[in-house]
Amino acid sequence: MAKEKISLPPGTKVPNHIAIIPDGNRRWARTRGLPDLEGHRRGAKAATKLARAARDLGVHTFTLWGFSTENWNRSEAEIAYLMKIFEDFVDDNLKEAREEGVKISHLGRKERIPRSLVQKLADAEEKTKNNSKHVFNIAIDYGGQDELLLAFEKAFKDIKEGKIKPEKLHEEVGKYQGKYPYYYFKHYLDTGDQPHPYPDLLIRTSGEKRLSGFMLWQAAYSELYFEPDHFPDVTPEKLKKAILEFSRRNRRFGGD
Repeated sequence: MAKEKISLPPGTKVPNHIAIIPDGNRRWARTRGLPDLEGHRRGAKAATKLARAARDLGVHTFTLWGFSTENWNRSEAEIAYLMKIFEDFVDDNLKEAREEGVKISHLGRKERIPRSLVQKLADAEEKTKNNSKHVFNIAIDYGGQDELLLAFEKAFKDIKEGKIKPEKLHEEVGKYQGKYPYYYFKHYLDTGDQPHPYPDLLIRTSGEKRLSGFMLWQAAYSELYFEPDHFPDVTPEKLKKAILEFSRRNRRFGGD
């Protein structure tokens, strides 16, 4: 059966980049008397549907926060299950990504996640590196403060080695939405030289109204949308609703 596509009304302002904090997998499972791990499995299914829907709706870059630097505090069994889910997610979606022109990028640390997952992510990045129609970022062992600290380390190393001068970091290298400066420093972030490194729309599910440090630099002027439902219940239609809300907002970036 052909995949049913959703559409937006003419004139809708579509975000170039949508980032999602997919909260509520465990709460979704517990309200149904299911194991926490089943919530994560259903969340992975929802992620696949939403990534496809985002492409159908004209979104170029889609970022999903899968595992934070703080999530290491969970049980070993849950962490192991999540890492297996991420491996399966890459396996299940790589062929489609290649066919649909999606470039896959991993955001976050690599040295602490299982080697098998690192290899799958590296393989996916290599096989999709020349794709430019869409970008799919999966953030695993990612934290916004950690990203900034690592970026500072890389920048300071270049300064120490004489590759750049400190003032280079402040150099404007473009404008986000034609209004907000892109500074040279952005090249040291995990989103590096992506065409749309800053999320236009940042969605958090499960009714939580905080960002938990996600994409601290990139989200400076993101529009925030808080979806009350737990992540496994977030459908493409609810994504469409968030985009329509985004389209109605007036983004002034501190100006008129």
